[in-house]
This record gives sequence, C-alpha cells and structure tokens, in this order.
Amino acid sequence: MIEAHALTKRYGPITAVDQLSFDVRPGVVTGFLGPNGSGKSTTMRLILGLDAADHGTVKVAGRAYHDLPFPLREVGALLEAKAFHPGRSAKAHLQALAASNAIAPSRVDETLQTVGLQTAANRKAGQLSLGMAQRLGIAAALLGDPPVLILDEPVNGLDPEGIRWIRNLMKSLAAEGRTVFVSSHLIAEMALTAKLLAASRHAGDLDPLTPRERDVLALMAEGRSNAGVASALVLTLGTVEKHVASIFGKLGLPASETDNRRVLAVLRYLGS
Repeated sequence: MIEAHALTKRYGPITAVDQLSFDVRPGVVTGFLGPNGSGKSTTMRLILGLDAADHGTVKVAGRAYHDLPFPLREVGALLEAKAFHPGRSAKAHLQALAASNAIAPSRVDETLQTVGLQTAANRKAGQLSLGMAQRLGIAAALLGDPPVLILDEPVNGLDPEGIRWIRNLMKSLAAEGRTVFVSSHLIAEMALTAKLLAASRHAGDLDPLTPRERDVLALMAEGRSNAGVASALVLTLGTVEKHVASIFGKLGLPASETDNRRVLAVLRYLGS
C-alpha cells in the first residue's frame, strides 16, 4: 500500500505537486492520470525518495522508502526506460541489481522470461530498441518479486502486442494482491487497464453542481456509461444526458470531444 498525505514539491516558482493526498491499495491497478507536466513523474520520484518533498509525507507499506532495507524486494519501479549502462548486457544489468538487493540469482532468468527478453539476454542494453528497453525496465521492477509496483508511462515505446502484454501483466499482478500504481496521459488505455483512477493535481471547483449532478459524476468516476448511471439512479437516459451536459457546462469544459470532457470531469471530481 502507498499512502501520501499533503505532498507538495516546488522547483523555484513552479509548484509541481500541490497538497496531494491519496492511498493506493493492493488488489487493483490504480491509474494516475494527467497531462504531461502535471506532476505525475514528480509524485513518483517523491514516493521513491529521489526528490525530497517540501511538505507532506509518503509511505510504502507503512515506511518511508529510504527506511526499506532491501528496496527492490519491497517496491519495484520503472521511471526511466533506459536507466542502465548501455555497454552492459540485459542479463548483466539484472544480475547487478539482484546482487545489490540480496535477490536470488535465479530470478534474473525468470524475469527475463516473464518480459519476453530471454533471447536478447546477452545483447548490450544500449543496442536494445525502445520497446525492448522498456521491457528491461519492467524486468528490473519485477526482479525482487515486490508487493508494490510503481510504473511511470509503462506503455511508451511498446507496439500493440506489447501494450496488450503489459496491460494483462498489470492486471495479473494486481490479482495476486499486489499494489500496482501506474501513470499515464493516455486516457483510453487507462480506461482499459485501471479500476481506480487518481488525478495528478487538483483541477476545479465542484460547488456549482447540484446534489444529483454530483451523484451522476460519482458514478462516472466508477466508469459507468450514461446508461449505467441511469440504471443506478433510476433515471431516464435523457435526464442523465442533460445532467452530464450540465456538469460539463458548469465545470467550464470545452464543447467538443465528449470522451475527453467526460474524463476531465471525473478528474475534477477525484481531485476535489
């Protein structure tokens, strides 16, 4: 489990993360949505102790990351696809990580098999394609068989087959009871992968909404279609559509791109 409370990080006059609080629970894939530059990667760096928060706290399994004796056995993370020495083989890269965290050497071959890199194990990491480098980064995250996984834009560089693979992998890891926290700016992909969604920053004022509109928005945040909202609230579909249109208008969302407006409305609800 990951627990963040009032996380704030500033770089000079820029506030990258502003009073962000959330819990990421085991057993489901939790998607961390937001456009590029909205603080997703910074938040993950704060979780992993790579940046120091100006305010707030964050814990993994009840402890700060720097207090974990063998971090890779507790938290697996992918932040940079090419975080390896380019002259070292894929296998050697994982062997070095395993040795530094007292991980059984047998996990190296097991993990290479899991990510589909067994035939490229002896290739220099610097010669791998972007998609293969991404798989190597995922292998590093899985190496210690950790209960918590933090993945920043894991589908970058993957072809359609690779995207399906990582989608199914994340779902299977969550089904095993692990905590899976994954960031993306790809709304459609997160809709297919994550069961819970978190907004990467506060995004709007919900005060203008009526109680019924708030009920509609809450069901939208669960991924319900208009028909699903209508059924849950015992409303006609036409009434739900009017509520949704009213929500968009009151939140000042653009009049085009209905799917994007729907997600933006949900993000405002989640970030409130």
